[in-house]
Amino acid sequence: MPEESNVVRRALRRVVTGEGKDGKSMLVSNTLVEPIETPLLPGAQFFSIWGADREPTLPNDGARPSYRTWFPPDGGFRFELISIPPERAADTAERTAAKTEEAIAETEERLPGLLETMEPGTSGLHRTDTVDLIYIASGSCVLQLDSGTKIELETGDTVVQNGARHTWRNPNAQPCKLLTISLGVKRESAGGPSSR
Repeated sequence: MPEESNVVRRALRRVVTGEGKDGKSMLVSNTLVEPIETPLLPGAQFFSIWGADREPTLPNDGARPSYRTWFPPDGGFRFELISIPPERAADTAERTAAKTEEAIAETEERLPGLLETMEPGTSGLHRTDTVDLIYIASGSCVLQLDSGTKIELETGDTVVQNGARHTWRNPNAQPCKLLTISLGVKRESAGGPSSR
């Protein structure tokens, strides 16, 4: 079996609590969340931990809200972990991956709405109608803005991404894991239309 030490394979444990009708706290679930992978984004892994398409309320029985798209609508949220592969590994895999209509459809099925935010021919440049609260859980990477500004980020750094056009780069040897809470917000006309 080939060496895959640079790839995250371990599922995430997700513990969910809630409140019963009697007002007592309870453990609702203790499960594993498997990574989502797609041939169009070789080496990248996406963990959809939790989310909702509207603001939650309490008391809450801990039932998983119904949502489908990767990014939340206005008033919704997503809790995710994203593993960005080293650029060299992704570039090598990308050259061998067939970018067919079938692969595009597969990506849209696994990560609904993600591709429509990506600007063609820009190597991942995108903008979403979200405020993203990001923690660099491991590794390091570069956040690049459309202005050309490059911000080097290391394990333990945080980012508040206020809907700016950006892309992520990982010029390092190890994957970079980003723990992200995305809050869906309404974009006003100032600054131009959203990519989605």
